Amino acid sequence: MAKIAVFNQKGGVGKTTTSLNLTAALARRGYNPLSIDLDPQAHLSYICGSAVGNADDSVFGFYESTKPLTQLIRPATGGWLVIPAHVELSKVDTQFGKGPNILNRLNVGIIKENLNTGRPIVLDCCPMLGVLSLSAIFASDRVLIPVSADFLAVHSVLQVEKTLKALEHVLRKRVLRRYVMTRFDGRRKMSHQIYKELKARLGDEVCNTRITENVSVAESPASKKDVFAHAPDSRGAKDYEALLEELVNVGFVERREPEVVTQSPVTAFLHPSVSR
Repeated sequence: MAKIAVFNQKGGVGKTTTSLNLTAALARRGYNPLSIDLDPQAHLSYICGSAVGNADDSVFGFYESTKPLTQLIRPATGGWLVIPAHVELSKVDTQFGKGPNILNRLNVGIIKENLNTGRPIVLDCCPMLGVLSLSAIFASDRVLIPVSADFLAVHSVLQVEKTLKALEHVLRKRVLRRYVMTRFDGRRKMSHQIYKELKARLGDEVCNTRITENVSVAESPASKKDVFAHAPDSRGAKDYEALLEELVNVGFVERREPEVVTQSPVTAFLHPSVSR
């Protein structure tokens, strides 16, 4: 199944919001997804009700203590699974450097522990281009880039393209990617102009679905909920459902029939055959 890094070097573009609501949309369709929070701010972990006080119980424990990823999995309140982040993750760059072993460690761990077997993984990247974001891209097989509808949007896209093209030289393959516009306001001429310019530059790599500026999307994290749990009939919920449908239709996310899960999310994840 897909391993999707949600990435942008520019902050404030709706990266964590997109990670949250894409994962929630996947869970609603029965995919039983796993989120990996790689942002030291740990906002995704907090919203999912999966925040931890001990750094060793977060993905930092995987880097610092070589703790198995499966031991770090926690259930999210929304019904999926999370490997939480911790502020100590901010030390990864200085502690471990940027050599190939550290950059590939997460990918090796995911493969070794069969975390991706039959289930999508959504990796929420930090906005800083360092070990954590690079590890996410190395561990993923596709990248989703949220782009906010503001005057710096095109500049941020050019930065991302430059980064991905440099990584493609190392990976020796093209990084499959899609750009999704967030905070789109149909009443503003600038939103339409930015979208048209992105489409002209990147073509089909820009999603047709746009995430509109929506109160429910903005307010749901404060209640520790995804937009579907907070306001299922809102425009924001419909936008993220439409985004997943588009990603499935273009093959960015594999299509599958929903499965009935009768165990807890963690049990179903570690023993998938039991739930089918």
